[in-house]
Amino acid sequence: MSTDQFTRQIQYRLCRIYGEMPLALPRLEAFIQRVVQVRDRMVSKGEKWTEKDVVLITYGDSIQEDGKKPLQTLNDFLVKFVGNAVSHVHLLPFFPYSSDDGFSVIDYKMVDPRLGNWDDIRALGKNYHLMFDLVINHVSQHSEWFQNYLQGKHPGSGYFIEADPATDLSCVVRPRSLPLLTAFSTPQGQKHVWTTFSADQIDLNFSNPEVLLAMMEVFLFYLEKGARIVRLDAIAFLWKTAGTNCLHLPQTHEVVKLMRDISNFIDPAILLLTETNVPHWENISYFGQGDEAAMVYQFSLPPMLLHALYRGTSSYLNTWAQSVSEAPPGCTYFNFTASHDGIGVRPLEGLLPYDEIVKLADAMKDSGGMVGTKRNGDGSDSPYEINITYFDAMARTVHGETEWQQQRFLCSQTLMMAFKGLPAFYIHSLLATPNNYQGVKETGTPRTINRRKWQADELFSLLDGSGPHAFILKEMLRRMGLRKTLRDFHPDASQEVVFVDDELFCMRRGSGIIVLANLTAHHKPLSILLKPLGGSNKRDVLTDRPIHDIPVLAPYQVCWLL
Repeated sequence: MSTDQFTRQIQYRLCRIYGEMPLALPRLEAFIQRVVQVRDRMVSKGEKWTEKDVVLITYGDSIQEDGKKPLQTLNDFLVKFVGNAVSHVHLLPFFPYSSDDGFSVIDYKMVDPRLGNWDDIRALGKNYHLMFDLVINHVSQHSEWFQNYLQGKHPGSGYFIEADPATDLSCVVRPRSLPLLTAFSTPQGQKHVWTTFSADQIDLNFSNPEVLLAMMEVFLFYLEKGARIVRLDAIAFLWKTAGTNCLHLPQTHEVVKLMRDISNFIDPAILLLTETNVPHWENISYFGQGDEAAMVYQFSLPPMLLHALYRGTSSYLNTWAQSVSEAPPGCTYFNFTASHDGIGVRPLEGLLPYDEIVKLADAMKDSGGMVGTKRNGDGSDSPYEINITYFDAMARTVHGETEWQQQRFLCSQTLMMAFKGLPAFYIHSLLATPNNYQGVKETGTPRTINRRKWQADELFSLLDGSGPHAFILKEMLRRMGLRKTLRDFHPDASQEVVFVDDELFCMRRGSGIIVLANLTAHHKPLSILLKPLGGSNKRDVLTDRPIHDIPVLAPYQVCWLL
């Protein structure tokens, strides 16, 4: 695409967003020229993704060490314990912030000095592709933009959404059970501004084209700093129109398309990932016609796997996996089981009966977890997410506590990385981190239960030992390494669910791999499964044993049959 064609495409997209071409955008031409300059400097990274791609999700300070910046300690951990088992590192927001563990950004272009600096990020980028968060929906009340707004200065004046508290906003979908509007004092008197997530996270007013352009400049800055994947945080809430639910509005989709236009022009290997923790059919709308996000989170996968292993049945998992639609060409799913957030409950809507969802949530409470709620349009609250580490979520089944926690956890992770898409592992899953009750006590925030800050000397000692932390990390890295050698696990390779038994999960990937998992605590004779799986001339990649040497599937065993 030529520069002239790109300019026309951007103008077309702005007309789609605003109904007409905004008149007062003197910065647009300069922005387009900067995009061109960035394109000329960047070298294409080749393929978008392969079977060798694995993402590690982590905060910059998940591991801390006296006398050293956490980003440097993270690099040390990766070099010593992880190596090339992962290809990408998702650094959760590493900017100065005022709340929500980084998702209330004060300065989009600065590295929090408590973590390190841009040189430390660049050092990570020498060995790994980088993934950054663009916290696009809101900024911290302590940001320069909002402080300028309070004083009627620019940039900031006109950047936020004011509303009369008497306005009927009851149909707005809320991710948290908190007030939608927050009052602030200004020289013009008290103003009520839109705060979807918290009083400290002030929603940006994208109906002002200057706001859109300002955030596109931040997006471009991240690409200049080496971001290969950009995660669009809370993107579904971006555009607000009174009288609607303010979720997935057409203008929001057009903004994502605009970003796809920009990234494709610079380098088609740059990937946009939308974070929309909603039911599956809403989530995949962000693929568009292959012209929006290159990846969407597979949000239904974590709770569906959890339910299958809790109940010991594949019935609901099979039905869901069979129903997952093909991603458009050039798009794929971002697969995971755990992240810095909780295990989403909304993605179970329409997939599990409501009483099953309630029973699952109650069981996670029995395992030491907590359940957060969201505010609905009718003013009621309903479950939104389960706050628990995925490792501790595997501590019990429908029959109570289990001795098979480690095996169940490995089963969940091994199945996740076999699904079609790009696999991602939260650092606390790789480390088998237990629930962080002390952190919750200190912060009063349930999500802290899965955001422990390890001390490097304690963690490295554990990983050099023989306990569960060392065992899980070693075994996970081994399985990740094996996966990288199998072309049938390419994100674009086909996937077909095969019904074998209610207590087993089975699917084919590509032209050769059969994934088979025992979801129960008892042995399952393998001989009865051979016929539907295509005979006995197969080998299990994970144990390097021929199938005739595996008379039974052990509790929670997974086989990759080749």
